[in-house]
Amino acid sequence: MTYLCIVLSTTKLIDIRSLSLEQLKDKLVEMGEQGFRAKQIYEWIWQKSAIDFDQMSNLSKELREKLKAGFTINFVKVKESQVSSDKTIKSSFSLYDGNIIEGVLIPTPDRMTACVSSQVGCSLTCKFCATGYMDRKRNLNADEIYDQVVLISKQAEDNYGIPLSNIVYMGMGEPLLNYANMMKSVERITAPDGLNMAAKRITVSTAGIAKMIKKLGDDEVRFNLALSLHAANDSKRNEIMPINEQNSLTALAEALRYYYSKTKNPVTFEYIVFHNFNDELQDAKELARFCKHVPCKVNIIEYNPISLADFVNAEADKIETFASYLRSQGVITNVRRSRGKDIDAACGQLAIKEKAN
Repeated sequence: MTYLCIVLSTTKLIDIRSLSLEQLKDKLVEMGEQGFRAKQIYEWIWQKSAIDFDQMSNLSKELREKLKAGFTINFVKVKESQVSSDKTIKSSFSLYDGNIIEGVLIPTPDRMTACVSSQVGCSLTCKFCATGYMDRKRNLNADEIYDQVVLISKQAEDNYGIPLSNIVYMGMGEPLLNYANMMKSVERITAPDGLNMAAKRITVSTAGIAKMIKKLGDDEVRFNLALSLHAANDSKRNEIMPINEQNSLTALAEALRYYYSKTKNPVTFEYIVFHNFNDELQDAKELARFCKHVPCKVNIIEYNPISLADFVNAEADKIETFASYLRSQGVITNVRRSRGKDIDAACGQLAIKEKAN
């Protein structure tokens, strides 16, 4: 008796956006193509945000077929969008592997801001943040962060006729725990052959990983850094942000001084004033002292309740007293009002409430 065994050869397609320009050039030469085509393809995938090889009209049909046979573009898609009463737009995005993330368009009178995610879920378990109650499934690739910016930028143009002006890495996940992909995404967003946005219009927010803040300094980044502080003494910060147990305020202060010495970029401290937790004058005094470590400003952020935690926003007069004290100590202080709260799009509210398909 004869058995016929059929072996199917399966070659995994390469995500073309994972390649550098030089790597893409080498691949094309291996395929018998001219290396200069790499620059044309790079412009299509990063400058023109092409998601299909057939869109690349200045390439021959033969080359486009070769690209389809060897490569893929794992583009991000809008799954669902909600519009808040204040015109904030929250979107869930589908990734190539079925995972879901969220991003937000925040329109204000003087700017259009994209709030993007850097991870699927988060591993830091901050007690007041909805994302912190999710498992971290994986890091986002640089192109997945880039795609969020492209899609949110399109929403700004389509809905409000105003181009995107700012980007904040304040969505799901901790950007400094996805350092390489975060940095590559910034490089592609700011590159002349990418989206060509100014680095100064980008802010990366961290819960506070001291050694990675120092790395930002070593890399002499030009974008802005924000630190989610929320308490300026270790016992309180440990209670709400377990990351502080390995990254104490002393370690963070040292890292921030190093970062500033390398970049000369002032730092933003984000501070939620919780009712009966960190809203007293003593808390304000501790924060003012911490602000002396580096040139900085403080953004006081309204707390956005989540069902998984019992925190409550401080009363308005307490917040004003808190802010007034900081200003009396020479600290630039802004009180930020939440946007998109009615659709769970505000700071700390991003979480996927359904299973990924």
